[in-house]
Amino acid sequence: MEKQNIRLRFLSYLVIAYMMMAFTWWTVLLFTKNRDAFEAKSQLMKIGMIAEGVIKNDAQFVASAQYESLSKHYTRQEWMIVGEAVVFVISLVFGVYLINRGYNKEMIASQQSRNFLLSITHELKSPIASIRLVLETLLKRELPREKTTQLQGNALKETERLNTLVNNLLFSAKLESTYQANKEPLDLHELLEEIISKLSDKYPDASFTFKQEGEMPYFQGDKMGMISVALNLLENAVKYSGNGGKANIEAHLSMQEDGQIKLEIKDQGVGIPEKEKKQIFQKFYRVGNEDTRTAKGTGLGLYIVDQIIRAHSGRISVHDNLPRGSVFEILLPTG
Repeated sequence: MEKQNIRLRFLSYLVIAYMMMAFTWWTVLLFTKNRDAFEAKSQLMKIGMIAEGVIKNDAQFVASAQYESLSKHYTRQEWMIVGEAVVFVISLVFGVYLINRGYNKEMIASQQSRNFLLSITHELKSPIASIRLVLETLLKRELPREKTTQLQGNALKETERLNTLVNNLLFSAKLESTYQANKEPLDLHELLEEIISKLSDKYPDASFTFKQEGEMPYFQGDKMGMISVALNLLENAVKYSGNGGKANIEAHLSMQEDGQIKLEIKDQGVGIPEKEKKQIFQKFYRVGNEDTRTAKGTGLGLYIVDQIIRAHSGRISVHDNLPRGSVFEILLPTG
């Protein structure tokens, strides 16, 4: 596929180069024909004027109104040729730019779709295989109660993983068409504390710290949407900690001078390359390549976060957390 794309691009560049050379040739030819026509007509005019006794030499002919009018006419034609050449070149360059941009977008979309199919296949097969193994084990063997309870717990975790995946897929489809924030007064401090408490149980090796500066007014927002925002950001922070799950995550809630609520999620993980920081909120986009990536995910989490924040008239950004890691910063209006 890659070789075919390279061949097609090379062929397109070859055609463009031929068009440019052909157009240059025709432009030079038009200039030459225009100049020849001017010389022939001026000579014919000079002979006629000498025969009529209007002029006696070349100097008088060049100074005559007839010659000046003829010269202006052909000069205008030369400028017309130049203008058409410039318009053609600009149009060709702009057309090539649009075609290349569209081609690159299609290639990126194709790659993202491929990555999504690879990741969704893994995300579906892995929990299904785990649940099947647990059920087969329970059916074939008599196990101690503790082991049975452990296996049932593992199966429930994998079921929850499947449920989260399906919900994200449905939610992402809803965001593109029918999603509307059902706003109600929310205590963000309480909401974050509850989520962090649950995640602390889910990820016992991770360390969560939550701080709030000053008094915090109630926020008019969609509760399920804001829960999804917090869960996605906090679980991503754990997932990409780069320390075998031993992550140190900080959540910081504060009020800005302009009256906006600021939520920061800080991690000390692998970080995000500068060139990819604007792309991570695109649908299905994931940092790196799906063939070599080990962290679980579908590339929907940050897309969902971004769309929910936009639906609340807020904005989200990401920057480096020194000395390592990332900081996701959310600004939400209180009005």
